[in-house]
Amino acid sequence: MRISLAADHGGFELKNSIFSYLKSKHYDVIDLGTFSSESVDYPDFALKAVESILMKEADRSIIMCGSGIGISITANRFPGIRAALCWDPYTAKLSRLHNDSNILAMGGRLIGVELAKEIVDTWLSTDFEGGRHERRIAKIDEYAKNFWKKYTEGEK
Repeated sequence: MRISLAADHGGFELKNSIFSYLKSKHYDVIDLGTFSSESVDYPDFALKAVESILMKEADRSIIMCGSGIGISITANRFPGIRAALCWDPYTAKLSRLHNDSNILAMGGRLIGVELAKEIVDTWLSTDFEGGRHERRIAKIDEYAKNFWKKYTEGEK
């Protein structure tokens, strides 16, 4: 499994810890930045993660900002992306079982490294349940595509 990681300055330290952790578990990891604790804009790094998924450069992505909120909101603006902001292993498990999340978001200033590792392990090891959840996932993308099509064609 190929996993991309992206973070702003608020998630920089956690991203580095998760990068090392995933490498130690022999995952193929792509570091999309940021590469320092200097202030940067989280939307730029959310977009990099989104593109890595939609362009099939990565199977899944993990994104981080200070709270995880801003970066997950940004990622979820794109059809085909299901970014889940998770605070514990249980929410990570449900995000995969029921929502087939392809991006995990965490708050670098709110979650410690050991808890983040547990969340990541759960998220990576949980399969999508399918069934009744498939039609709901399909609706998410259908609604987003239809809205953006109207919006970009000027039918606001």
